[in-house]
Amino acid sequence: MNKTLGIILTVVGIAMLIWGGFSYTRKVKVIDAGPIQVSADKQESVNWPPFVGGAVLVVGVVLILTGKKNSN
Repeated sequence: MNKTLGIILTVVGIAMLIWGGFSYTRKVKVIDAGPIQVSADKQESVNWPPFVGGAVLVVGVVLILTGKKNSN
């Protein structure tokens, strides 16, 4: 179980280091006056610091290296 979680965290950590964040678009109401509504698209972005991706990567590698081998 730890080895699988380690692999997942390693992949996520590498992805976080490569992409550094993501952006998305949402609709925002600009004017709402009775039957008249005007909306606009607003671009939002989510960024995380590089050390977070590095920390996730290190934890994943540690879990892989310390993971017990199943004897099934």
